[in-house]
Amino acid sequence: MEDRKIRVAITHGDTNGIGYEVILRVFESPEMLELCTPIIYGSPKVAAYHRKAMDLQTPYTIINNAEEAKEDRVNLLSTFDDEVKVDFGQPTPESAEAARKAMNRAKEDMQKGLFDVLVMAPVVPNRNPVKDDKALTVMISNIVRIGLVTTHLPIKEVAQAITIDKIVGKATIFHQSLRRDFRISNPRFAVLALNPQEGAEEKEIIIPAIEELEKQHVQAFGPYAADEFFGQSLYLYFDGVLAMYDDQGVVPFKTLAQEYGVKMKAGITAICTTPDHGPAFDIAGKGIADEQSMRQAIFTAIDMYRHRLDYDEPLANPLPKLFHEKREDGDKARFAIRAKDQFKKSDEK
Repeated sequence: MEDRKIRVAITHGDTNGIGYEVILRVFESPEMLELCTPIIYGSPKVAAYHRKAMDLQTPYTIINNAEEAKEDRVNLLSTFDDEVKVDFGQPTPESAEAARKAMNRAKEDMQKGLFDVLVMAPVVPNRNPVKDDKALTVMISNIVRIGLVTTHLPIKEVAQAITIDKIVGKATIFHQSLRRDFRISNPRFAVLALNPQEGAEEKEIIIPAIEELEKQHVQAFGPYAADEFFGQSLYLYFDGVLAMYDDQGVVPFKTLAQEYGVKMKAGITAICTTPDHGPAFDIAGKGIADEQSMRQAIFTAIDMYRHRLDYDEPLANPLPKLFHEKREDGDKARFAIRAKDQFKKSDEK
């Protein structure tokens, strides 16, 4: 790792929402610059409008590309020169386009490796989201982590979308993320049932999926009825919870995550987080937005970056194999000395 602070790219989100307010409030604290070098992907003109309208004092330096970013300062990367009308509280095609341009530029720079992690300010949800996302959406708070097996599906389609392979796949991603991104050496997670009472989906799909995970030495438990699981606070005994569909996980999460909520995508190469709230158009421009979720989204991304370095470092330089067994096809290292070699050494003595 280079001797420099972690570079955190932050997209400005919908320009008529609370994106700039929460970003600038986070970096009002000089201590944040001791943790990272922020690069805000946005518009200097829009940022200036927001800062003046809400009397925010956070200073920033305008740059044209990520290579110009300096430590110990807030860097604002200009992603477009167009005039954008700011109309607080009103989602418009213009504000959505401004969010899209910032995100596209950030994606380009991510592929070039110009920053370490990406944090996205909130935008209006996509009207046509990907329904078969191979990654895993995980919601994180100070007391619970909840992953979603399916997302963006009508309730009537959920049962058909749940399969043994899908549950095993999502659970495997969750297991690996808990180990690599959160440094939990032997994670335990709960799997929720689909139905309030045990039905065909539990007997034919969810239970067999849990049994398959057990064969893979993944500590998955359940299925638990969601009402009893959250009502009895059983989530406190697990490192993560795997819900079958959006509302089953999102509703209890938002109820429990009173201090802050963060979303992330597990199972992808990039580290990407976002506050678990929308653009909050109802309070945009009023100067009352709470920046806590944005701050925690930044903290979470930084922690994930550090955890991955710690996790990956030993794997980058594995011990060499001491010998290769006959007909051995794998690359598993052998640490034991073969019996005949041990006896040979004894004879030589």
